[in-house]
Amino acid sequence: MMLRLRVSFPDRPGALGQAARVLGTLGADILQVTVLEREVGRAVDDFTVSWPGPVDAETVRDRLSGVPGMRVEGVWPTREIPGTAPDYDLLKHVAADPGRAFATLVDAMPDLVSAEWAVILSPESEDLVHRSWQAPTALDETGGLVGVKAADLATLRPAVLGSGRHQLMSLPVPETSRHLVLARTDGPPFHRAELDRAIRVLEIVSIMSHAS
Repeated sequence: MMLRLRVSFPDRPGALGQAARVLGTLGADILQVTVLEREVGRAVDDFTVSWPGPVDAETVRDRLSGVPGMRVEGVWPTREIPGTAPDYDLLKHVAADPGRAFATLVDAMPDLVSAEWAVILSPESEDLVHRSWQAPTALDETGGLVGVKAADLATLRPAVLGSGRHQLMSLPVPETSRHLVLARTDGPPFHRAELDRAIRVLEIVSIMSHAS
């Protein structure tokens, strides 16, 4: 089982090693560490870890939170395979078939930011133009997604929103009225580093789509 853990801790020598030791005592195999933030004396890192069997997320939280100054911001499943370059793979497939650029985008983008699903919606027509296989098949009875109305998702700027168990990211698709929306359940809010990565990829895919 692969999990992503988002951990905040004092930015001082040895703090990262403390987190690694705790995970090791729990039987975790650390596959990757991604630095999200280093500022104001604190660090925020994402650990991609695997366990040979089921794991109790609450136990992981309790053990890590027992280290002075350490805070667990989220524990959630991930499909991203460490050591791969899913953003490059996405762009390769878009370059091969730019006519399907946005359909390819929603299929691949969730793995880039450890989300569960993605859609491109048209707030004007309240339609889902493209969707990944785990995404809702249509807007709900309120005209929205997982409790958030399409009008609220269609902000003029990239935004991170929350709705109950769902964390959402909404990005305007350049030169259109459509929005790319990504979601994950039970994980922390999308970090600004994830937001920035998604924005860059979306901008490049949008440019490549004009080649069709």
